[in-house]
This record gives sequence, structure tokens and C-alpha cells, in this order.
Amino acid sequence: MEKIIPRWEWRTFGEGFGEAEKRVAAFTPDKVRESAEVYILSAVSNDNTKVRDMLMDIKTLQQVNDDSLEQWKPIMKGSFPLPVAEIVNVFAAFRVQPPAFARTEYTFQQFIDELIKPSKHLRAVDVKKVRTGYTINGCIAEMAEVTADGRKTRTVAIESEDPAKVIATVRELGLDRYPNINYLRGLKSLVNMTA
Repeated sequence: MEKIIPRWEWRTFGEGFGEAEKRVAAFTPDKVRESAEVYILSAVSNDNTKVRDMLMDIKTLQQVNDDSLEQWKPIMKGSFPLPVAEIVNVFAAFRVQPPAFARTEYTFQQFIDELIKPSKHLRAVDVKKVRTGYTINGCIAEMAEVTADGRKTRTVAIESEDPAKVIATVRELGLDRYPNINYLRGLKSLVNMTA
């Protein structure tokens, strides 16, 4: 079984990133990827919960260090249809009491229509991304165009298993003048979701 090693991440959102953007763009991109995902936003949790390619993917925040870097650990990748036992774990990540289940397993559409939409604490958000990936100082870096429920923004991120490499790269690129805003906080702000 593959060992899961949590990564340290720095990310921010905005329309542009000035000189820092030019410094990132000076590196040769590894790849450009487009994806369509559904993020499930919880008004009472900031765990990263999304569905991509019919896989429920959850990352949970482990800790924040003195440089405000966040360490995220993948805790689930489950295929739809999802059995109720796994959905209970999903709702634990949402920090929301699960509803009464009418089925033993749920397809993706049943999950959204019957379990997410009726909840006053949860919101499904359609997200499209165009991500340009780089390797900088041994870190994974990306610049991305993000559209969430029709609203557009941009994001830049640096991540690695080594927090010292992440913060050194953030500072070298001049990104340290921007706040560290994780994906969930960025999306909630973009779609005006409040607790």
C-alpha cells in the first residue's frame, strides 16, 4: 500500500500577481491541464472535498506552521456509487450530521440531489480549471484560471512535503506579499458563501 505523505501548501487567489507572476512564468511549464470538478463546500468545515472523474477526494488540514503554511493530508478517494459507510465519513469531513439514508449506496447525482442540496450547511459548486504546472526548487507549482459557478478568478500555489522548500520558493518568487488562502476559503469567497 502506498504511503501517504502530507504536503505543505501555500496558495493565494486574485486577478493577478504582479512581478511574482512574471517570475513564475519564466520557468518552463511541465504541463497544462484542464479539469472539471464539483467542490462540496461546507459552511462549518474547511476540509477540501471535491469530486473529479467520479472520485470523491477529501484532504484534511493537519496543521499550520509559523510561516502560515498549511499541511494537507489526503484521507479518502472513493468511487461512485458510494456506500453509506463511506458517505458517513464524507459527512464527518463536512462537520455536518448526515441525513437519514434512503439507500445503501448513492450515485453521484443521487448524492448531490438527495444529500447535498437539501442541507442548509452544504453547497455543490461546479469548478473548471486550466492549470499550468511547474517544478520550481523541487516544489510543485501551478498558476491556474478558475471558474466557479460562472465566477472567475486566478490562483497560484507552491507545495512540497518539505515546508522549508515551500516558504523559500514563495519568498524567492515574491509571493510572500500575498496572503495564504487555501482552496476552500478561496472558493467560498468567490461564490459568497458564508457560515
